[in-house]
Amino acid sequence: MAITLLTEKLWFPPVETASLDGLLAIGGDLQPERILLAYQSGIFPWYDGDLPLWWFPNPRFVLLPNELKISKSMQQLIKQNKFKVTVNNAFSEVIKNCKNCIRKDQEGTWINEEVVNAYTQLHKMGYAHSVEAWQNNELVGGLYGIMMGQVFFGESMFSLKSNASKYAFISYVQQLAKEGVALIDCQVYTKHLESLGAKMIMKEQFSQLLKHFLHSTQINK
Repeated sequence: MAITLLTEKLWFPPVETASLDGLLAIGGDLQPERILLAYQSGIFPWYDGDLPLWWFPNPRFVLLPNELKISKSMQQLIKQNKFKVTVNNAFSEVIKNCKNCIRKDQEGTWINEEVVNAYTQLHKMGYAHSVEAWQNNELVGGLYGIMMGQVFFGESMFSLKSNASKYAFISYVQQLAKEGVALIDCQVYTKHLESLGAKMIMKEQFSQLLKHFLHSTQINK
C-alpha cells in the first residue's frame, strides 16, 4: 500500500489507508492547524530523520479513566505524598526532559527541536498540557499531551526518580476523571501503562469513541 506524501495542503488521507504498522503519511509540517487536524482523526506525528511521519496504529492503546488501576505500592506512595504534582507549571522543562530522556531499548528520541517548538506553541494556545512531579522543589518526573474535547492524547513522559512519572500520571488521570475526560489515548503499547489499566482496542472502536468525545472540539478557540 502506497504511503501518502504530504505537501503544504492541510489534509490527511483516510485513516483506513494506514499501513499494517500504522504509518499513514509522510511529510507536511508541524503547524498547529495540521497537528490539531491530525488529532481530531486520531493521527499523531513521530519524527524519523528530517520528516514527520503520521501514524494511526491498529489496534490502539487507550485508558478509560474509570478503569485506572493503582497498585498497593503506588497507593502507599500516594498516602505518603511522595511527590508534589502540578499541572502546566513547567511545560518547557517537561518536554525538554522527555526529549533528553534515555529510554530502554531505544537508540534515540523522536522528539526534536521542531517538535519542542510546535508543542510549546500548542501549549501557549491552550491545547498542550504538562504534568509535573516534584520532590524537594526539584522536577523529577512528568508528562505532556494534547487536550481536545473530552480526550487527552498522551505524548511522552519522563522520570528521574523511581515511580515519579507513574505518580504524576495517576494523579492527572484522577483529576481528568473529575473534569469529565472520558478517553486517554496512549497510542502504542507499553507494559508500564498496561499496569495502570490501559488496554488495546480495535481502530473502529477507537474512532467511534474519538468521534463521540470530541463533539465539543473546534480547531480555532
